[in-house]
Amino acid sequence: MDKEAAPEEPIAQVQQSIVDSFQCLGNWMARYEYLIDLGRSLPDFPDKWRTEANRLHGCQAQVWMVAELHDHSLFFQARSDSAIVTGLLALLMKVYSGRLPEEIISHPPDFLRAIELEQHLSPNRANGLFHMMERIRLTAQDALDAEVAKAKP
Repeated sequence: MDKEAAPEEPIAQVQQSIVDSFQCLGNWMARYEYLIDLGRSLPDFPDKWRTEANRLHGCQAQVWMVAELHDHSLFFQARSDSAIVTGLLALLMKVYSGRLPEEIISHPPDFLRAIELEQHLSPNRANGLFHMMERIRLTAQDALDAEVAKAKP
């Protein structure tokens, strides 16, 4: 898995940058094109990761996500068979990959509401987005729980 250095910008700043980018794009057709372009920028996702264990259920499209804890930070990679869903994953990776689990948990995806994304997705895609974010949050919580358990004598 690609483990880039932890992001330098705080989560809140990255979220605001996404909001600013979306506000610069006038209509939703341009915003969808931007999402698709973001998805194309994701690193390769090997076929060996496209397993049932890595698949997110509750999404209409096929979605796979893997996470790895490295130096106390969680690194995520994900892919979908849908271009728009892959773009949604790219947004989430941009915000949450390379972060400490407690950062992930303490920063809900408020930027999604600010860019009015949920209002412009089909109910199935909005449900899928919820499941993607829930997987990220649960992975972060599991990592935190594991660290607490390790610290206990």
